[in-house]
Amino acid sequence: MSSAAELATETETESEIAARICSVFDRCFSAREGLNTRLCGGHPEPFYRPAGQACAYHRVEFTLDYPASALHEAAHWCVAGAARRQQPDYGYWYAPDGRTAEQQRLFERVEVKPQALEWIFSRACGLRFRVSADNLAQGLGPSDAFRTAIFEQVRDYCRRGLPDRAGQFATALASEFGRPQPFCGRLYQLADLS
Repeated sequence: MSSAAELATETETESEIAARICSVFDRCFSAREGLNTRLCGGHPEPFYRPAGQACAYHRVEFTLDYPASALHEAAHWCVAGAARRQQPDYGYWYAPDGRTAEQQRLFERVEVKPQALEWIFSRACGLRFRVSADNLAQGLGPSDAFRTAIFEQVRDYCRRGLPDRAGQFATALASEFGRPQPFCGRLYQLADLS
């Protein structure tokens, strides 16, 4: 069992944890008269698909049955505004593994808020959070500046509050997983980011 699953519970598989995360997300956001969005696992790559002829609801797709992927993709959805949520993959560019140093700096700049939310969501589930630099081929791990920016963003969220959807999701996750509310800045330490 992975370290992420160990922190959540000794008896659940990653697949079971991911299913619980999906269930929480769907309870919060799937109503047709509301945001009409579901969190869906089992995909080879993460992707956001707005509702259309092929499907009547928006889909936040995450990789296989990985809880960290589910939380990361949910965080991207929570950051995306209404116009972005009408576009495939929110209309963002994505350079795959093998990015140049300049592309990596841009990646890190746009990933601060989603990864800060992912850390809060992970805490709400009792899961370990790991910073994702997502550029293994170049040997470029997360920079110290990136780690610091994520830490500072989490502290800011704890001081000022989370955006509405993110706050609703984090609260519901904490309830589902029997964890304390994850909005206390003392719960987060820069040294914990790996």
